[in-house]
Amino acid sequence: MTLRVLVVDDDPEMNALLRDRLSRRGLEVSLASSTDEALERLAAEAFDVVVTDVRLKGASGLELCERVAADRPSVPVVVITAFGSLETAVEAIRAGAHDFLAKPFEIEELAFRIHKALQHRRLSEEVKRLREDARQNEPDGELLGESGEMRALRDLIGRVAQSDASVLITGETGCGKELVARAIHRHGPRKSGPFVAVNCAALPETLLESELFGHVRGAFTDAREAREGLIAHARGGTLFLDEIADMPASLQPKLLRALQDRCVRPLGASAEVPIDIRIVAATHQDLDAAIEEGRFREDLLFRIDVLRVEVPPLRARGNDVLLLAQEFIRALAKRTGKPVLGLSRGAAEKLLAYSWPGNVRELQNCIERAIALTRHEEILIEDLPARIGEHTRRDVLVVGDDPSELAPLAAVEERYIARVLESTGGNKARAARILGLDRKTLYRKLERRQDSREDEG
Repeated sequence: MTLRVLVVDDDPEMNALLRDRLSRRGLEVSLASSTDEALERLAAEAFDVVVTDVRLKGASGLELCERVAADRPSVPVVVITAFGSLETAVEAIRAGAHDFLAKPFEIEELAFRIHKALQHRRLSEEVKRLREDARQNEPDGELLGESGEMRALRDLIGRVAQSDASVLITGETGCGKELVARAIHRHGPRKSGPFVAVNCAALPETLLESELFGHVRGAFTDAREAREGLIAHARGGTLFLDEIADMPASLQPKLLRALQDRCVRPLGASAEVPIDIRIVAATHQDLDAAIEEGRFREDLLFRIDVLRVEVPPLRARGNDVLLLAQEFIRALAKRTGKPVLGLSRGAAEKLLAYSWPGNVRELQNCIERAIALTRHEEILIEDLPARIGEHTRRDVLVVGDDPSELAPLAAVEERYIARVLESTGGNKARAARILGLDRKTLYRKLERRQDSREDEG
């Protein structure tokens, strides 16, 4: 594989000389005459190393070092200058340069420094990979659990991770969808690449577009410098689009085209940038309903929903609640220095009886509160939030033999549908699957229920 070098110097003759001499030594050399131009090239293309002069027109080579170190820490920078001094060398290293070379120098020496920088980069990447491999057998946090649902989920993650196809993760808020996405990345062939997470619901439309696709200098009022988008930044790795159902409708066609053509065009740019990424998306919403309501594109769903992973809610995981609670107690007690060892029997029964609409996130918050308040080595019922400590399980039961005490079938059906909807956190698509109904039938039953209530009112 040919190594790509970006040479930055405002002297055209020096640029031409370096390109000629380094090209003869098997390197692919590109040129830039200023820091701004270099940053634009770095945003649009992938380079293995940067060679820059200190004195440039406009922003200096040291400022370029700082930007590269901040935005692309894996790309080493070799600084060259005619003003070689110990002070300049120290400034260059502080700015993030990997190496420093004073003029005049031999081309062989520069080529040696470039290959040395690349060797250091490969070594750093190998250390990072070995650390990731060492973490492969560590528990996946909230993916802990011995229930059948969690064993099936971990098995599915292992199989899905080996593919490079797009993945859609569904599940209620707080059930660990990002954790699943990270596990898919960590166990897959792209684990040495970056994992870039974007919350589509957390950014306004204009900012989200710039964050995803990047922009060139002057693309809009505040675009004082070029910036690489997160899609391009995820090259070689995984882009995680959380809450994708909340992506603005105006951006969905642009994302669809990027995924189809495997390239992106930064805002204000005339050229497209090739991308090599895996897409993992997640949502707690019913995307089929969003399509029917015109909020989400069907063709985009087909593009991201090649493989689907459904994360079970905490209430469906049985005794995993206690296993997770004990793990949170261990970690939080260690962090806070409080000698809390576990749960009392009463507190454990309350955790098992509660429905956990906020899932694992709610459980973690509950345990953190309890550890902060408890005066004992065990968490007691009174240490739990009132909504949990005072909760009693509600089930749909048919009891008694007296016909006058039995409810009509319609009433039992209504109560059961309400119970299933509660257990799925209001996810109508999942409730319909549990009930054995298609979604339209479930919607009709819910509409009739609403109409009858309005008539009674």
